[in-house]
Amino acid sequence: MRRALELARAAARDGEVPVGAVLTGPEGTLLSEASNGPIRSNDPTAHAEILALREAGRRLGNYRLPGTTLYVTLEPCAMCAGALVHARVARLVIAAPDPKTGACGSVFDIVRSERLNHRIAVTTGVLERDSAELLKSFFVERR
Repeated sequence: MRRALELARAAARDGEVPVGAVLTGPEGTLLSEASNGPIRSNDPTAHAEILALREAGRRLGNYRLPGTTLYVTLEPCAMCAGALVHARVARLVIAAPDPKTGACGSVFDIVRSERLNHRIAVTTGVLERDSAELLKSFFVERR
């Protein structure tokens, strides 16, 4: 999660919402990492989670990523949560909840929905204060 926070800080320096994501393999090996990029890429899907999934898929030559763990500084939105389910990510570790658009327990719970064919184990609150402070300061500066 510390690496994901470094990536989130880099996103903030670039004027992006400070979100970072790190995807590890079953043995804890680094598969990919990314920071938010919708603004710089003019791509509404360029969230850190999506970019990390894309890179891991390319590296592994597979769109399925079983046994992987995603560490992310902010609770994923519905788009990202859906992508995590489709990729068959095994575990999700979240720093800070997103009470407005969170789709992993706050507003929706897509990743643990009984209606879907895959569910993801979720851990929350890892370095939550650090992530929340980064997000808060970013938005205070923008207002």
